Amino acid sequence: MSLKKDATAIVSLEESLLASISEITEAVVCIEKERENFFEFGCYLYRASLAIMEFLTAENLPENAIEILQTLSQNVDLAKDLVKKCQEAIHAISDNKLRSIIMQLEGVINHTGECLSLIPSSTFGDQEYVEVAIWSLSNEMQNAQFGTSQTLAFKTNDHDTQTLSLEKQLEEPAPPETDLYPINVDISIENHQFLNMPHRIEDFRSTSYDFTRKPGNMNRSLTTLPQDTQYMEPLYETFFCPLGKKIMDNPVTIETGVTYERKAITEWFEKFEKSEDICCPVTGQKLVSRAYNTNNALKSTIEEWLERNEAARIKVARAALSLASSKNMVLEAIKDLQTICQRKRYNKVQVCSVGLMPSLIKFLEYKDTDVRCATIELLQLLSEEDDEHKEMITKTMNISTIIKMLSSNHQRIRHASLMFLLELSRSLSLCEKIGSVPGGILMLINIKYKHSIDAFASEKADETLRNLERVPNNIKHMAECGHLEPLLDHLAEGCEDMKMEMASYLGEIVLGQESKTFVAERASPTLIKMVECGNTLNRTAAFKALAQISSYQLNGKILVEAGVVKIMVEEMFTRRIHDEPMNSKIEAAAILANISESELELEKVQVNNHGHTITSDYVVYNIFDMLKNSTPDELNINLIRIILCLTKNQKSTATIVSVIKTTEASHALTELINNPIDKLAIAAIKLLCTLSPYMGHTLAERLCKTGGQPESLIQSPTEINQITERHAVSAKYVAKLPHQNLTLNLALLSKNAVPTILKTINQIQRSGTRSSRYAVAYLEGLVGTLVRFTTTLYQPQILFLARNYNFTSVFTELLIKTSSDEVQRLSAIGLENLSSQSINLSKPPQIKRSKFVKLFYLPKFLSFGSLKGKKVPPGCPVHRGACSSQNTFCLVDAKAVERLLACLDHENVGVVEAALSAICTLLDEKVDVDKSVSMLSEVNAVQHVLNLVKEHQQEGLWQKSLWVIDMFLIKGGDKSASDISQDRLLPATLVNAFHHGDGNTRKMAERILRHLNKMPNFSTSNYTM
Repeated sequence: MSLKKDATAIVSLEESLLASISEITEAVVCIEKERENFFEFGCYLYRASLAIMEFLTAENLPENAIEILQTLSQNVDLAKDLVKKCQEAIHAISDNKLRSIIMQLEGVINHTGECLSLIPSSTFGDQEYVEVAIWSLSNEMQNAQFGTSQTLAFKTNDHDTQTLSLEKQLEEPAPPETDLYPINVDISIENHQFLNMPHRIEDFRSTSYDFTRKPGNMNRSLTTLPQDTQYMEPLYETFFCPLGKKIMDNPVTIETGVTYERKAITEWFEKFEKSEDICCPVTGQKLVSRAYNTNNALKSTIEEWLERNEAARIKVARAALSLASSKNMVLEAIKDLQTICQRKRYNKVQVCSVGLMPSLIKFLEYKDTDVRCATIELLQLLSEEDDEHKEMITKTMNISTIIKMLSSNHQRIRHASLMFLLELSRSLSLCEKIGSVPGGILMLINIKYKHSIDAFASEKADETLRNLERVPNNIKHMAECGHLEPLLDHLAEGCEDMKMEMASYLGEIVLGQESKTFVAERASPTLIKMVECGNTLNRTAAFKALAQISSYQLNGKILVEAGVVKIMVEEMFTRRIHDEPMNSKIEAAAILANISESELELEKVQVNNHGHTITSDYVVYNIFDMLKNSTPDELNINLIRIILCLTKNQKSTATIVSVIKTTEASHALTELINNPIDKLAIAAIKLLCTLSPYMGHTLAERLCKTGGQPESLIQSPTEINQITERHAVSAKYVAKLPHQNLTLNLALLSKNAVPTILKTINQIQRSGTRSSRYAVAYLEGLVGTLVRFTTTLYQPQILFLARNYNFTSVFTELLIKTSSDEVQRLSAIGLENLSSQSINLSKPPQIKRSKFVKLFYLPKFLSFGSLKGKKVPPGCPVHRGACSSQNTFCLVDAKAVERLLACLDHENVGVVEAALSAICTLLDEKVDVDKSVSMLSEVNAVQHVLNLVKEHQQEGLWQKSLWVIDMFLIKGGDKSASDISQDRLLPATLVNAFHHGDGNTRKMAERILRHLNKMPNFSTSNYTM
């Protein structure tokens, strides 16, 4: 019949038939009873749908095509109704009724097989393998039987024992395998989307053959390849060797006219020691000689026969791999293809050209290890010595699939995958593709370094990595994964372009701690040569790599020994190449700064052949000469880093201070504070902070003359969580400059800095110091800036400021409302400075007299003590006058004494010493010591001091604490003396101070020991703090 005439009818029947099969296959997986029978039924229909699609895409549709389709539709409709009944009321159907339905479904499968058998053999033209596959399926379906027992448990027939049902394949536990990248090959019974076929109709219409389903999804098929199709043409007896009984590859004819396989007859001849004994194996006739001639005619005939039959076997294997579900059948097909490919190279071309590749790739995800391993080996065989086949395979297959198999728990899979990957890596075009697979190079490196565990895998991985080295980008990936030898080898031995590329990579990758020293030792000599002799591109790459290597401090010594310092100093100070596009000074300064920060003895590091070292005046003057000129910001950053390192050396520090004082360097450095680039401004401020102890007043005066300063240094951020390192170091710089510098203090006062500082401190305390990593350092700088003002209270404006903002209360609160030791120490210093002024600010209370008394006021000598009875207004007992925490900074009125005493138990010695110094201001000779000792005794101050003197042995703390104890012994009366004498550990501490302290400490220890009757009581000179 004409296809055009009934095309519409065929298409309609096709779509309806395949849609119905799809519905049935989706429904059967949901039926719980007789689950295996229904599932087997669905698999048969699914396989039939593939045969139907192959039938409809054949070259010559038969005249009975519509009749075949109509018959198939009737069978499928019946099956659809039966399945629907079971799906809707499976639990209500009796066992007998269910057995009846299963028998009817069995009939549907049998009738479907009969319909497929009606397809004429001429339908498929020369595609005999398709005919064989459909014929095999038809025969299997006609003989299909669904057995049930009384318990409705499915039992397979005897002839099916070698074939697993789909569900059994899914439920059978696969060998345990713990892959790093597990391959999910099992298909859940609940996931029946793989059975949905209508969406593939158009694909089958447009191609002659495209079975791309996953292997292992069908229930039953041929258990082995059809034996009657292995040899499509008859075999002739002359093809076989009489000795080996195998088809001959190289037939030779001896003098008797009998033809043998060359190898077999040669081995026969070798059995005879004497030539006269040699005879023909077939005729027994004695032979005159061992000569034989190649039987070219028979050889050509056998070769032609093999070619024709191998082509047929390839097609049969293709059909088997497309329609088969049996593991044995799949394995036999793959191994047959391996045999065919091994015999002749051209057979590989045939295998690749018949569309087998997609089916083979699918079997890489088969759950059976033997199938997967055989598939990999076949793919390797197809790709051997043929880059075109390699490209074809990798276009169909994702290379990551093979990479994942490298982590398989099965050694066979690992080894096969490695061999296949090694073969693929022999193609230069695929090396980049393999290297781009995420984790691929890392896995190969991991296998390479496990030689003791698997020597074979280690060798193959190493060989693969060597192949991948041909692509420079792969070398970079290897270095990033810790395999640095390829990069270093190519850097040392490669061509100029390769060296440049490797040096560039070395400057980009992040090296592990354990490999940085190794890289420095291997790469430094080559990189130095590239800097000295290379072109601009090579020099740029070398500088970049040296900067990376030098950033690791432990490499400093290696680079110095390699001569890097001399080269960098020459680049910075003497090299002059005006037409060179790169500014090597920046890179050289960065490398020299890295080396300077590496904890070396810089005074021993020579920078030239004239004996100059890094700490010499030669280097210092040259660096400042570069700084004062208009140089790039990045260069200035590195120059300042070098100067910071030089300040660790006393001699070079003196030179630096001298240069700054005698030149405009202080102006240049101070100007850098305003630089918009944070990194440069921070570096400049850090250097100024370091130099402030040596030339603080000079820097303070310069700061006040710089535009926008000093107020910009204490600008608060818009949000507390936005505090940056620049905020922190700026505040620290203001706090570190000499506190007594009145010019700077008045400048801050005139810029209304104090309200801003106090507001920011309150915000930080409310938000907490965890709001920013620099919050604590910033807070310490702000508190230090407040302390500045307490040292210049003699200035009326500053005194008014301290009173107006109640500094005493501010510092008292900071003593307890902070987690920073430095803030506590600074607050105690601030209280000490304020308290030392209390006696000067406290005024005696005024006695109010009436007008009458004033009119008749008598001279003193005539008063007769008439004022003795007058009431004097209350005042501070310590300062002998009217006091307050706000106006006279009285610690007693501010309730600060208790908080200072609590600080004496602090672990930080600096906090303890500052708090004790503040308390000592209450025992100064200008105050009423008796009243002060009495007040301190009430708060148990002496016990705090006794604990302190036993816990700390610093000279300064010893002197102050012993002085306080002595004052309590003198002024505290019997109670204080009793408390002190009862401390059993104090005498031992005093003896220790007497033996090891300096002059003043020994005197105070001796005096207290006499008070305690521990030494003879001789007269001693008085002393004061």
